[in-house]
Amino acid sequence: MRYTHPALLDHLASAYVLGTLGGGARRRFVRLLRERSDVQLLVAQWEGRLGLLASSVPVQQPPARVWAAIEARTLPSTAKGSDTAAGGASASSGWAGALWGRQGVLQGLAGLVLGALATVALVIAVPTLFVSSDQLALRAGDKLPQAYVGLLTDAAGNGKVLVSSLRHGRTLTVKVIGPIALPAMPESPTPAAGAAPQMVLWAVPADGAPFVLGTVPVTGSAVSVLPDTSEKLLLKVNKLMVTLETSATPPAPSSTVLFTGNCAKLW
Repeated sequence: MRYTHPALLDHLASAYVLGTLGGGARRRFVRLLRERSDVQLLVAQWEGRLGLLASSVPVQQPPARVWAAIEARTLPSTAKGSDTAAGGASASSGWAGALWGRQGVLQGLAGLVLGALATVALVIAVPTLFVSSDQLALRAGDKLPQAYVGLLTDAAGNGKVLVSSLRHGRTLTVKVIGPIALPAMPESPTPAAGAAPQMVLWAVPADGAPFVLGTVPVTGSAVSVLPDTSEKLLLKVNKLMVTLETSATPPAPSSTVLFTGNCAKLW
C-alpha cells in the first residue's frame, strides 16, 4: 500500500491514537510513524484532540482488590507456593479471593468498554471537538479543503504540473498532467560526475529569494515532506517555477526554466 493520500493518513492516525487500529495495519503504521515526520505530526495532532477527553475525566483510584487480582494472575507459581505455611487459611479463603479477583478484572474490563463507548458517543455528538469543520465538510463532500494550489504551464501555455498542499499541512503533492520531454542539460564548467538532470520546483516570494519545495517526476505524481507548514512557507508566495538542475537541492535556480505558474490560495 502506498501511504500518500492525505485522507488515508489522517484516518490511520486517528485510529492509531484512539486504539482501534490493530493487527498488521497497526504494525505497518508504527513503521511508517518512525520514518515520516508528516505522519508523526498527524499523530501528535490527534493526541492533542483526544487528550482533551482524557483530561475531562476525573482521576480514579482503583480498589485494592484490582491489584490483588492482577498479582494473582501475573506472579509466577513459585511465588504463590512460598506461602504454604498458611495453607489452611489460604485454602479456606481461596474461593473468596478468586471471586473478588474475577470481579476486579471484570470491573476493569467494564471500565474500558464504557470509556470506549463514551468516546464514540462524544465523537458522534460533538464531532468538531476532534475534527475541524473543514475536515467534516470535506469528508461529507460539501466543500474543497483549504489548500495552496498551483498550475504550472510551459511557454506555449500547456498545463504540465499541478501542485497542491493543505493549508496547514506539511506534505506537498506534485502531479504531472502533461507529457514532459526534458531538454539537454546546458554545458557546465564543473559538471557533476554521472549527475542526472533533475526537475526542481521553486517557490518565488514577492519580496525574497526563491527557495526549493521539492523535485518533480517526469510522469505520475510524488509526495514530499515540507520543512514547515504550507501556511508558513507559502503565505507570501505568488509564483512557482520548475527549473532543470544537476542537483535536487541547488542553492539558486538555473537559467533553464521549464514551467511557471501562480500559487493560489483555495479558501
